[in-house]
Amino acid sequence: MITPVKIGSRLFKWEDSPYLMGIINVTPDSFSDGGETLSVELALKKAKELLQDGADILDVGGESTRPYSQPISEEEEIKRVIPVIKALRESFPEALISVDTYKAKVAELALMNGANMVNDISGAQFDSRLVDVVRDFNCPYVLMHIKGTPQTMQINPYYQNVIEEIKSYFERKIEELTSRGVPSENIIIDPGIGFGKNFQHNITILKNLERFKDLKRPILIGPSRKAFIGEVVGKPPKERDAGTVGVVLYACLKGVNFLRVHNISLIKDALKTFKFLLGNQNLES
Repeated sequence: MITPVKIGSRLFKWEDSPYLMGIINVTPDSFSDGGETLSVELALKKAKELLQDGADILDVGGESTRPYSQPISEEEEIKRVIPVIKALRESFPEALISVDTYKAKVAELALMNGANMVNDISGAQFDSRLVDVVRDFNCPYVLMHIKGTPQTMQINPYYQNVIEEIKSYFERKIEELTSRGVPSENIIIDPGIGFGKNFQHNITILKNLERFKDLKRPILIGPSRKAFIGEVVGKPPKERDAGTVGVVLYACLKGVNFLRVHNISLIKDALKTFKFLLGNQNLES
């Protein structure tokens, strides 16, 4: 039994999952939407669209972590992210906001200015102080698996057994986090599709998502417009939303709890229709 997760004032229970995390990249160089929401005004417009379309959480990131991307300074990330989070909290007081960062100072300032949770690609490997921030704010924390760094992760990634190695990583990291005072019920796990994985690794993860249920933590995945979908459908990032739907519906069958996606409206409608046909809910719900 996976305990519910409280994000802000909302308790997330799993009979209604998967829940949707909408992406707001305050970056010039993200792989599919770089430059689209660089200003506070554009980010607010995007947030309004995402919320109207049914996003449960807004995930705000100021640094691209696409393959081979270069890191930016803490100061630059703060300059990009914090004004957006402040404006989101002021404009949408009821919205749930996640900050997508691996830097402790960025996370701390984001949480001080209205963010409700931290989404960390690094599992606190890049800045161990992040664990203290998450503990002190008693906030939900997305623990993602990555092999290497964004600069190196796609250079011939290798696993003897990708599922067992990721599970072992999560077991170690959950033990580390809880030993440092982070409650286990605040931890959400993300196997990190596309982060130090080749095409076959990503497919294997999707086909075995239910294996991570053993860890008794909710599962988040971020498949949206990723390169492995491009390899299947033969299309560039912005033309991969339909392919993303295919992945999302498969992940839904596997019991995933959160989905981080670009096109909330499309995914919401696909899931509603899919779940209706499965008989899990009626159209009035």
